[in-house]
Amino acid sequence: MGPMATQAGKGNLAEYYSATQLRSDRWSELQELVQRLLAEADDERAAALSTLVNRFLDALDPIEMYWAFPGAQHFSYLRHLLVEKRYDDLAFATRRIKRALQNNAYRRRVVPIQPTDGAEDEQEEESLEARAHSKPYFEVLVVDALTASQEKSLKASLHHMRRREDPFVYEQVVVSSLEDALIAVLFNHNIQAVVVRHGFALRSRNKLTVLKRYLSRSGSQDIGEILPSEYGPELCQLLSRVRPEVDIYLVTDKSVEDIAGRDLGECRRIFYNQEDYTELHLNILRGVSARYESPFFTALKEYSRQPTGVFHALPISRGKSITRSHWIQDMGEFYGQNIFMAETSTTSGGLDSLLEPHGPIKKSQELAARAFGAKQTYFATNGTSTCNKIVVQALVRPGDIVLVDRDCHKSHHYGMVLAGAQVVYLDSYPLHPYSMYGAVPMKSIKRTLLELKRAGKLGRVRMLLLTNCTFDGIVYNVERVMEECLAIKPDLIFLWDEAWFAFARFGPTYRQRTAMHCAETLRTRFRSDHYRAQYEEYERTLDAADDEALIAARLFPDPAKARVRVYATQSTHKTLTSLRQGSMIHVHDQDFKGEVQEAFHEAYMTHTSTSPNYQIIASLDVGRRQVELEGFELVQKQVESAMVMRRCISTHPLLKKYFKVLTVADMVPAEYRQSGIESYYDAERGWNDIWEAWSNDEFALDATRVTLAVGDTGFDGDTFKNQVLMERFGIQINKTSRNTVLFMTNIGTTRSSVAYLIEVLVEIAKDLDEQYEDASGMERTAFERRVHSLTHELPPLPDFSRFHTAFSNKDQSGTTEGDLRSAFFLSYDEEHCEYLPLEGSALEDEMAAGRKLVSTGFIIPYPPGFPILVPGQVISREILRFMRALDVKEIHGFRPELGLRVFTQEALDQAAGVTGGGSTQSDAAD
Repeated sequence: MGPMATQAGKGNLAEYYSATQLRSDRWSELQELVQRLLAEADDERAAALSTLVNRFLDALDPIEMYWAFPGAQHFSYLRHLLVEKRYDDLAFATRRIKRALQNNAYRRRVVPIQPTDGAEDEQEEESLEARAHSKPYFEVLVVDALTASQEKSLKASLHHMRRREDPFVYEQVVVSSLEDALIAVLFNHNIQAVVVRHGFALRSRNKLTVLKRYLSRSGSQDIGEILPSEYGPELCQLLSRVRPEVDIYLVTDKSVEDIAGRDLGECRRIFYNQEDYTELHLNILRGVSARYESPFFTALKEYSRQPTGVFHALPISRGKSITRSHWIQDMGEFYGQNIFMAETSTTSGGLDSLLEPHGPIKKSQELAARAFGAKQTYFATNGTSTCNKIVVQALVRPGDIVLVDRDCHKSHHYGMVLAGAQVVYLDSYPLHPYSMYGAVPMKSIKRTLLELKRAGKLGRVRMLLLTNCTFDGIVYNVERVMEECLAIKPDLIFLWDEAWFAFARFGPTYRQRTAMHCAETLRTRFRSDHYRAQYEEYERTLDAADDEALIAARLFPDPAKARVRVYATQSTHKTLTSLRQGSMIHVHDQDFKGEVQEAFHEAYMTHTSTSPNYQIIASLDVGRRQVELEGFELVQKQVESAMVMRRCISTHPLLKKYFKVLTVADMVPAEYRQSGIESYYDAERGWNDIWEAWSNDEFALDATRVTLAVGDTGFDGDTFKNQVLMERFGIQINKTSRNTVLFMTNIGTTRSSVAYLIEVLVEIAKDLDEQYEDASGMERTAFERRVHSLTHELPPLPDFSRFHTAFSNKDQSGTTEGDLRSAFFLSYDEEHCEYLPLEGSALEDEMAAGRKLVSTGFIIPYPPGFPILVPGQVISREILRFMRALDVKEIHGFRPELGLRVFTQEALDQAAGVTGGGSTQSDAAD
């Protein structure tokens, strides 16, 4: 008897990150066990197997109580078949249930589990077209202490309300406690609505650890203090906190008028005592319909079906230029007809203008704002690079000081040039062993703001611009950063580049570190009497505090002065469903309508095409619909896939020899991990709960970014990416460093794709083993040298040096802001520039002679993908050493046959003279 069977489904629970994985595996194991029982001829062994099957059903019982399918009735039927020894029927039923759970057939039709003629044929996979025309399915959670007969009556009453014209089909799940309700909405992704009644208990009787883990993610640690009379309203708030997209309906026997005025989270409606089932049914459907709506996609579909005559631009509209062609018919065959039927340049006929939306695009953007927790949302069809420039141009005026993390996306640097900003670059903490950067520490940001304040320049500081999360998965404590910065500069504007973080809104753990969520949290907190009282007490401790004390202390803003002004740019296409270049700008700015709206409109007009792609806009609309209805499920599975990947690689004996999954401790230094967490998975203890780390640590690690150190393979990151993964196995990744590669899971990642990746890595490791065994002594030595070079001989990552004084402040204040724009355009004149070869000693010879070498442009190696030199920056010896050590093939802004492009001394003297002075003491001493 196999080891899995002997554990009766109750062993190895520490290996499961989530109960959804456990549930899937348990049903597969149950089916295999029942098949063995069916085939067993020996009575004694059959009896033992029957006992194991019963234990498996016992193990599934506390899991299945939170799902409508297979449901209590089907579950009882399985037990009945086991007792009656009807093993043929039991095998059929378990096979049908397991298959329906795998292919989601139960969402599209009733799945009979009793043998009937042709029953197996009904399980054939449906076509995509058939699935598109089936009614969407969801589940409704009812929270109340009901008897079996009362529960049956409730379900029958709601079933009786169904009508043929209903757009959706739903089933009910009933739980009897507040804790069970929280577990249900975090475990069962099918739940789209919750009916909170008034007779339930507080605590769950369920003791399964993998399920109780969900409670730590719900913010329910203090529920023991809730009075029984408050269970309903408090549950509404808790549910809204963890699943804000879910519709909540409160049924109460208290005064409806009194409760209606309270904060009930996302509660859509309150019913008094025994609800009207017709009204409840209609409200449930209406609530889901509001999220299912996709105004522009619907308008585009309707337009594509209208007969039109095109006497305007776009010959490809309606596919006419293709269908009439003798040479490009293959394009029509490849893409199909609909995409061309929906291609048009018109803004009428039920469509809309992206530049001045008044119809379906306007409505779609409003729905996106609701979904992502913003006050305003704007679509962009040419990527987040453009979104970044729009926001910067709308908010930053020439001469404004902007604090920017130095390793942000290049679009921000170019945006600073266009806006004429005075830039202060902030250095992230380095990860020297892996040739990558982390993020900017809170103390560095505060120190910079306080230095500017001391220099009398705080009034000119306009914006703080940070990347969250970074390409490598470092996530800021967004709420803490904004709170402490507002304590120093109450009207500071925040631009969070969330290009890789659009999905985070739809996972409870991740949501708490998103810009829009934190903006709303701060707005709510600053309005509260409780916070005002706290601040008055805190204010008394500040009188004698110097800068160093302020840097070390936790700072709190004055609620009477602080303005919450937050912007987030997201590459929707990178992490959610959208065609390439589909992006969004989310706004939560108290002063947007009074101060920014007109400037934002002009900036939007400046950078947005007058011919935006309607297919991209429609995909943004549908992508928003998807995340409001199943984003929670998809993000949950995305994180689960990454966690499985981490566990499999870090525990596999052969893979550990050549690969290392970088842990939280590898990516985030201990001083920024107040929780003390070191890894998400430990081979001895199993999974660590990440909620505390994500709630309190200065930096957290996005688990969906799996950074793999590959130095022990002898391959550098770029070679491993292109020549090994892509050319040999067809595995596509993006980010690498000198000795790492980055694997990212997304909402489209499947368990099968993770399994394939593990198989590939095992094959690579086996090949390396064989090659080493067959290698000569010299070949082994060469391999070991490569490994040593990749794992130990790593160039230190250079910090930002400084701006040359021709492009920086002249007031001797010691602040570090610089004028990118002047340097950028000075380089347009070739007479101001010259090239010096990177190889050899020419650069060092010039430095030794006292010359200050200054970059004329942006130099951006890929990887790491951000500028190591910007216009006007003094070139340091550390930067030269780093550039020479780079072994990447792609360096934007650098021509190796010519060398480094630098300003001539005459150009620097001219620039310094124009702005009021020549070489400064600072330059002479460099």
